[in-house]
Formats: sequence, structure tokens, C-alpha cells
Amino acid sequence: MGGRWPAHTTGVGLVLLAHAPPPIQEDYLGTPLAGFTELTITDPAALRRVLAEVRRTGYAVSDRQVTMDAVSVAAPVRNVGGAVVAALSVVVGRLNGQPASDDIVRGGVACELVHLGSLYHDDVMDEAEMRRGVETVNARWGNLQAILAGDFLLARASEIAASLGTEVAGLLARTISWLCEGQIEELRHTYDIARSEDSYLASIHGKTASLFGTASRIGGIVAGLDRDTIDAVTEYGNAYGMVFQIVDDVLDLTATSEQLGKPSGHDLEEGVYTLPVTRTLSNGRSSGDELRDILGKPLEPNERDKALAIVRSDDGIQSTLATGEQFAARAQKALDGFADSPVVEALRAAPSALLQNAVAAQ
Repeated sequence: MGGRWPAHTTGVGLVLLAHAPPPIQEDYLGTPLAGFTELTITDPAALRRVLAEVRRTGYAVSDRQVTMDAVSVAAPVRNVGGAVVAALSVVVGRLNGQPASDDIVRGGVACELVHLGSLYHDDVMDEAEMRRGVETVNARWGNLQAILAGDFLLARASEIAASLGTEVAGLLARTISWLCEGQIEELRHTYDIARSEDSYLASIHGKTASLFGTASRIGGIVAGLDRDTIDAVTEYGNAYGMVFQIVDDVLDLTATSEQLGKPSGHDLEEGVYTLPVTRTLSNGRSSGDELRDILGKPLEPNERDKALAIVRSDDGIQSTLATGEQFAARAQKALDGFADSPVVEALRAAPSALLQNAVAAQ
């Protein structure tokens, strides 16, 4: 579940970044944003605290594994692209107009650690060597160390969630199971040229959108928002997460390897056929037939390049972006009853900004 384009400023101390790469202070993130579209906020009092704790946890992983050094393990932590999941918790937690409390920060940390732990595991499953231009833990130290590091981050997230109460702890535990279910659904259809759209949507909801919904919900719970508001921001987060993953999948097909910080078309190579691909396969035209003849098996580099060219020239990408617009509209609708404020304005702008990024990369 992946900032490159212009920032949308929506009030003092709050900026949703949806373009790339903005100037970032060294103490804010260890390296500039690169690769995927991200949502973040420039709230020094909150986000820096979130990222500092995430970093400390990354270093703690290295302290517990003698074969791994702190710099290597912390590198992916420093390249989290603005801590998009934590940002949602913090932004929602500020809907009451108050500064982010320590508990809101801890809620954001817990969600971000789940995100990072899942990325460590994803890199093992994908046999990925690079993420955002940085060597992955599994590439440098091996799968066992990467899996254990991911497990540690998930355990630490659970510990933090427990300190915030049984509701938050139970919600985060359920979310981890949803992440697994989404990933399993994806694995069930590896190299499946007949993969359905329902399978794709179920998978990305589980492996990405559910975490966005949970991050939003935890921000609302910890901030003490009323239940109707908490339900609304949960719906927002789920829909925003769908947009985020759809854009991520489009960029994997349309952006360059330099922009992504990893090889473009990686999902195709791994047999993960995302919505633009499945729509091209089922278009009833010769391009779909040609693509079907290539896919369904591991690809050689020339086959991957040919498949990419077919998908890029078809209307499956535009059709997928239209689906993303539907989810963006759903996210914005979830905020219909909210009074105008800089925080609400920022949340409303974010989904459409993500889609604009995907359009700009074509």
C-alpha cells in the first residue's frame, strides 16, 4: 500500500503535500520525498514527534538484531514519504480545533508502524531490492531479518495501541488481519489473467484502504470526537485509501523507474494485475488479446516492456482514474456535514490532488 507534486496549503501550520519533492528540513525527514504521492502535514509540534518516535523504533529494531546495523534498518523508516498514515491520524485529531495531544501523536505512530511493518513484509514477498531509491532490508540483510524487523514494528504498534485503550487496541488488531486478508486475496490471483475487478477492489481495500480508515478513526477516537464524526472520518479514510492505492497502481505503470525509485511495471513482473491491466485484458479488442498472450507467467524484460506499452496505449488507465474519481467523490461526501475549517479544507482537497498526480505522470 505508496510525494512528487505541488503542495496544497490550507491554513497556518497545515499543508497537504501532493506533489513532489517539496523542500523538507533535515530534522523532519532524513531524506527528501521521492516516488509515490503522499499525504503529510507540516505541523512541527506533532509530525516531528511522530517521526521521531518512528525513527526511534527503527533503531530499536537494529538494537535487537546483531546482524543489522542502525543505519540500514532505519533507512526505510527515514524514507516513509511523509508518514502518510500517521498524518491522517494527526489531521483528523485536529478537527476539534485543538493542537495534537500526546495520545493523538501516539495513535499516529501506532498506525505508521503498522504501515512500515507491512512494507517490510511486502518487500520480502515481492523480492524487492529497492524502495524509494533505498536498498530494502531484505536485499541487504536477507528475508529472515526483514520479516523479524517487520514483526517487531507490528508488535510495537500493538503495544502503543494498547496504551490508548481497548477500543484502539482491538481496532488496530482487526486492521492487521484486514491487511493480511487483502494481501492473501492478491496472492490468490497471481498471474491470473481472468482476475475480476471485485477481487482487485477487495484486495486494495484490505491491504491499503482499511489502514487509512483505521488511522482516521483512531485520530477521531483519541481526540474525543462524537461517534457520528468518527464514523464519517472512517468512511473518508477508507475512500481516500482506495484513491491512494489506485493512484499507486497507475503510477507503477505510467511513471518512470527514476520517479518511482524502483523498476516501473514491477507489479506486472510479479503477476499482480491491477485495475488498468484487467480492464485492458477485458476490453474486447486486439490489444487485450495481445496482452493476454504475454501475461499469465513470469516476464522477461522485453515482455514486460511490451506489456507496459500496450497498457499505456489503451484506455484502461483513464478508466481506472475515473474509478479513482468516484472514490474521491465518496471521500469528499463523507465530509459534507463538517463545518469549514483549514483542516476540513485540507482533507477535502487531498483525494483530488492525488488523482492530479497520476494524470501529471502520464
